[in-house]
Amino acid sequence: MEILQSWLVAPFTYAFMVRALAVSVLVGVMCPLLGTYVVTRDLGFMSDALAHSVMPGVVAAVLVGLHPLWGAVPSAIVIALLLGWLVHSTGLSADTTIGILFAGLFALGVALLPLVRHVSLNLEDLLLGQVLGASQVDVMVTAILTAVVAAVLYGLHSRLLFVSFDPLGAKVAGLSATRLDYLFLMLLAVATVTALQAVGIILVISLLITPAAAALLVTRTFEHAMFLSAGFGVSATVVGLYASYHLNVASGPVMALVATAIFAVAYAVAAARR
Repeated sequence: MEILQSWLVAPFTYAFMVRALAVSVLVGVMCPLLGTYVVTRDLGFMSDALAHSVMPGVVAAVLVGLHPLWGAVPSAIVIALLLGWLVHSTGLSADTTIGILFAGLFALGVALLPLVRHVSLNLEDLLLGQVLGASQVDVMVTAILTAVVAAVLYGLHSRLLFVSFDPLGAKVAGLSATRLDYLFLMLLAVATVTALQAVGIILVISLLITPAAAALLVTRTFEHAMFLSAGFGVSATVVGLYASYHLNVASGPVMALVATAIFAVAYAVAAARR
């Protein structure tokens, strides 16, 4: 019993682990809550594209001496709105538009990386995340962004749900589906950027999509799926954080693997019910 207690408590005798836990739990709640809408709207590729497209904003912020989030959040919002505008105003398909911006902006960010010589900016940390390096400022910013996203989702839940399942009916009912789409894309941009520190650019989709998809498999209502997905997300991030400490492995990939394992169990449960 003492060994188990030591195994559970020992990591959090370090301040950096406490900060990492706070960021992990917040991200584990926010991303799956939003991810439930993302899965319903089939926007998984867009969330992945947003994660890759913020690279120029991150590098630009570092170049002028700012925290990477100050470049990532505005650039993600602008890119999300640009994606929405291009999808609505051109004849190109959503996947085509996303693919063009995704590849171009990520390539631009990588091309700009050599300019950041006065600051240690690790490409691996950007790609795979480094939640163990979270500062007190990161914790505060993540908490604020999580609260904002949760508040907006709570206030607009019924309208967002209506637009997600029946966009044509929402327009007939007098709702501005286009404005709600743009607002949702902005929330998605904020959530994507916030998750970058935990799981990185490559794996951010694992926290947005996987817990939500798992929850939708085993629940009967959308609201239940939202709450369960948050539980799955927190479980994935916390277990991943413990594994990262005790096994000395990167936290982001382990969080993604745990989320995938949760999905596998949920799929097995759903299959057994049929």
